[in-house]
Amino acid sequence: MNTYDGWRPRQVPGARGRAGAPRTPIDYAKVGRSSVRRRARGMTHSEAVAGLEAAEQQAHLDRRDEAAANDGGRRAAELAEWQRVVQLLAATGGPYDPDADVFVQKELAEDRRREEAEQQRRQEQQRVADRAEELARLGEASRLDRSVPSRAGDEAARDLLDENRDYRAVEVDAWLARSLADQSGHYADPAARTAAVGLLPVSVRARAALLAALARTGAPGDGDLEFVDRLAQADPDATTALAAWLDNAAAVKGSTS
Repeated sequence: MNTYDGWRPRQVPGARGRAGAPRTPIDYAKVGRSSVRRRARGMTHSEAVAGLEAAEQQAHLDRRDEAAANDGGRRAAELAEWQRVVQLLAATGGPYDPDADVFVQKELAEDRRREEAEQQRRQEQQRVADRAEELARLGEASRLDRSVPSRAGDEAARDLLDENRDYRAVEVDAWLARSLADQSGHYADPAARTAAVGLLPVSVRARAALLAALARTGAPGDGDLEFVDRLAQADPDATTALAAWLDNAAAVKGSTS
């Protein structure tokens, strides 16, 4: 059994407001491109060419300055962006408008998609952390029973407790095994039961298999079945084999009666 080490539910940075948001590494190349676009707004082709020449001259001077040269790729990105703007204006004449620049707008749209995906990831992490703490508290209070239906994603909450070595994960494992054996909660869905093979540890699945097999023999399901857990922890393969043997025995008995 795992021992309690003072774990508390994790607050996922950024999931609840900006105060705990993690620092995002600065993309200096992106900063450089944005700077060029701001300066180039409204420029004609000839003005953009002058801007490119000034940037090339500055890049040449920066090569002598080790600190300036180590800029995270910003200077190279600025030069490349000036060159792109000059080529664009060679065809259109100007003035340059980043709001009408297809390349820029695609880049901004991709940035928004990435930000939305990251926000969804953080929200999901926080949801899992909240659910893990909810289940752990119910288990600690001996209230994690059949009256609490399992939900999709509870396997991830169980994994989080196990990852943090929370002693209450033992109760959650027992509850998940019971739900899987009873095919209750979200395990009423055959697809969820199939997915459990890859989401739950083998010991939990073995426990569920033996509980289900015992129930099919007519054995009381609410008695003291601690031995099922001990068997599943000690030898999951043997526990699963015992469950299959009980099912086969019941099938043979049923066919001869």
